[in-house]
Amino acid sequence: LRRLEYRGYDSAGVAVQSEHSLLERVRTVGKVASLTRALEANPISGLTGIAHTRWATHGQPSEANAHPHVCHERVALVHNGIIENHDQLREQQKLAGYRFTSQTDTEVIVHQIHHYLDQGQDLLAAVQSTVADLEGAFALGVISKDEPGRLIAARRGSPLVIGLGEDTTLIASDVAALVTEAQQFVFLEDGDVADI
Repeated sequence: LRRLEYRGYDSAGVAVQSEHSLLERVRTVGKVASLTRALEANPISGLTGIAHTRWATHGQPSEANAHPHVCHERVALVHNGIIENHDQLREQQKLAGYRFTSQTDTEVIVHQIHHYLDQGQDLLAAVQSTVADLEGAFALGVISKDEPGRLIAARRGSPLVIGLGEDTTLIASDVAALVTEAQQFVFLEDGDVADI
C-alpha cells in the first residue's frame, strides 16, 4: 500500500482469511501509517488477504466507507473504479434483505457476490455472475472464508496486474506496487477474471 500512496487517498484497510477460516478486517481513515498503527494494536494474520487505499467517490472519507467491504462475514472485496448502476442494485438488494453499512457504490458488489454464493455458486462463478450485472469500471480482488487460499481478480476499465513471486501471487492496480515482491507479471485484459 505504501508504494501506491502517490495516487492520493483518504483511507486504507486490509482483510485476511485467518487460519480458522474467518475474515478479519482493519480499516482506518487517513494515511497507511494510521493503518499500520491500528494493525500493531490489533494484529491479524492469515495466508490470503486483500488491501486497498481508497479515494472517496461515493460517500465521505470514513471507516465505514473504507475498503475492504465484507458481507455477512463470508466474502470480502476491494474495488477500484465506479459502478454506474449502483443505485439500481442497491434498491434490489434492500428488497432482498441486504443491510448497507456504507455510502459506497462498492458495497453493492460484495452483496451481489454473496447473493450468488447463497445460490450455490463457488467464488469464481459468483464473481463472474456479478460482473455481468455491473455497469461501469472496476478492478476487483475478492476472497471468501468458504474457500481458503483462493483469490479472484476481475477487471473492466480499470487496470489490474498479477505479480508472480517465488512463494506468492499478488494483485495490484499498478505494477510499481509489486516490483520488489514478484519476478513475473500478468497484465489482465479488459473483461478478464482470474482465479488465483
